[in-house]
Amino acid sequence: MTTMSRPALRVDAQGQRLRLLHVHAHPDDESSKGAATTAKYVAEGVDVVVATCTGGERGAILNPAMDRPDVLANIADIRRQEMDRAREILGIEQVWLGFVDSGLPEGDDPPPLPEGCFARTDVAEAAAPLVEVVRSFRPHVMTTYDENGGYPHPDHIMCHKIGVAAFEAAANPDAYPDRGAAWQPLKLYFSFAFYRERMVALHQAMLARGLESPYGERLREWPEDPKHAARITTRVACAEYFPVRDRALFAHATQIDPDGPWFAVPLELHKSAWPTEDWELVRSLVPTTIPEDDLFAGIAVPVASTVSA
Repeated sequence: MTTMSRPALRVDAQGQRLRLLHVHAHPDDESSKGAATTAKYVAEGVDVVVATCTGGERGAILNPAMDRPDVLANIADIRRQEMDRAREILGIEQVWLGFVDSGLPEGDDPPPLPEGCFARTDVAEAAAPLVEVVRSFRPHVMTTYDENGGYPHPDHIMCHKIGVAAFEAAANPDAYPDRGAAWQPLKLYFSFAFYRERMVALHQAMLARGLESPYGERLREWPEDPKHAARITTRVACAEYFPVRDRALFAHATQIDPDGPWFAVPLELHKSAWPTEDWELVRSLVPTTIPEDDLFAGIAVPVASTVSA
């Protein structure tokens, strides 16, 4: 895997450019979960790769303007094209792990997941291509979702499972011996993109400005969960990169409704009401102090302090 040429503004103790691997379930997840953090680190010279588990083939078309028969008939190709545009906007590299979208069964008696889909794949088998990506790219830091997938989509839950499995297995030379030389990532994070406390802050900021909040009804149906919010260990200040995040989101035109509730909140209000993206550190092989403000805390050093590699 090649890396993009950028100034090495952030490096490890050996003077090596920092490397960050995000593991996501579908195209568009890289733009809706942690994209401003990604853009911040890209601007600071970090090499970022997104591993996308599935092609999003069974995803619903969520933008009414794109809900057309020609789009539906070509959804797999279109979602790949959308991913290419988002990748360019974020300044990252991206790899497909090659699994088939499981879809989201709904209803009181949901149908079984389809044969051959990602969520029905054996975890050890599904982790293999991700282990290969880890060993090829050699990230210092990995991110994925929590045990609930961020929300309980079967592909997100499976993404969590293989992300955790690959973090551990990639360092074991006896595991997946045909997938490259062993590599130990130093930190593993879970992303916290959509949670109640963040929505409350945006909701209250809208009301304080005399604006109609799009979140009132949702919050009334969303019980408080202090234990969930308490899991956050790391808040990355990245408000100046929210415009990059939004451009990457808009690249996924089948998935993002520009007239939807998220974009009802003015960008400047987003920046002031909640200027961070938030993460849970779940595994670290380097000393660090909680709370953190950097995914590379304990790894990154000032360039002047590095030694020659």
